Amino acid sequence: MNNDKILKIHNKSDKPDNIVLRDNDIIERCIQVENKLPKFMKDYFIYLKGSVAVSTRLAYLDDIYFFCNYLIEIKEHTEASITKELSLSEFNNIKARDVNLFLGDYCSRYYKQTNKSTLIYENNNRALARKKSSLSTLFKFLYRNEQIDNNITDGFNPIKLPKPQPDAIKRLDIDEVAKMLDSVETGQGLTEKEKIYWKKTKLRDKAILALFVTYGLRLNELRELNISSFNFSRGEFKIYRKRGKEVLMPINNTCELVVKDYILNERPKSEMLSEDLKDALFLSLQNKRLTARAIRDLVKKYTSISMDTSRDNGYSPHKLRATAATSLIQNGFSIYDVQNLLDHDNVTTTQLYAAHKKNVKRDIVNNFEWIDEDDNH
Repeated sequence: MNNDKILKIHNKSDKPDNIVLRDNDIIERCIQVENKLPKFMKDYFIYLKGSVAVSTRLAYLDDIYFFCNYLIEIKEHTEASITKELSLSEFNNIKARDVNLFLGDYCSRYYKQTNKSTLIYENNNRALARKKSSLSTLFKFLYRNEQIDNNITDGFNPIKLPKPQPDAIKRLDIDEVAKMLDSVETGQGLTEKEKIYWKKTKLRDKAILALFVTYGLRLNELRELNISSFNFSRGEFKIYRKRGKEVLMPINNTCELVVKDYILNERPKSEMLSEDLKDALFLSLQNKRLTARAIRDLVKKYTSISMDTSRDNGYSPHKLRATAATSLIQNGFSIYDVQNLLDHDNVTTTQLYAAHKKNVKRDIVNNFEWIDEDDNH
């Protein structure tokens, strides 16, 4: 018999229940990690709760737990056998050099033994930079909180991140977007087995792809959409972005048509669904909210058809985000408008997509001649 208690939501916020549940799941995972860490970090845990998004909080805690395990593994800074036993005095003795060795030597490549094999883990500079950031917040806080004597973070080695190159941005061209949407409309390019499922889900898949390429939504922003997210009379829909931001998006005619078509003509009626799924927008054939993996597989399938390549070489939803950004800029929208629509933290991210506009400028100028060649004769 399953003794797990049923989680009931008493929701008085504006957030839909699925967003509340998602955040609660992350918070529970945060608490599990905190329970494995030393008690002297309690003030830091409270600081994280109030200063960063729940997903960032979990990432920081995981990185700090990983560092604490490293201290126990190398046995140079502590006699503790478990992370919870690490003491504040031991942390007070940690120097910047110790953190630099952890990041630069241990983290770049480390090994984990299992019963049957040895696993090799490698971290690129982006992953190392995040671990450095996590440890920086901890040591800065402990110093500000007068728990350790020195702020050692000034001595942390810089970690150089590769500068993103505009030419390396993967996205669909406009004709490939058209081919992708055509394939979901007609089934062209699908295998016979895929067509069996396509007949049952083509309206859903078309709505998903249209929302991705129009708005450049992140995967979870799309996955968490509900029927109640849409207010068709006002011509808008609501999404929940990173850091809990609630954003209203205007809905264009195309997206309104495909979403309504799916809801009215393919999605199971709400009375057939369990209480917690009556409002969920995009459902699987098992009448459950689509998983992130299912959405990735769906996008890879249709993008591979549009590019005439294998399913493995199809694009991820994030590449459709890049497609939306590039297409908007090529159609004349300013980088600041596109930055706002896609929720880029920094306009330099959006400028990468603007670099693709160079050829468009050349085409415009070449096709806009004031003096006819014949006028010179």
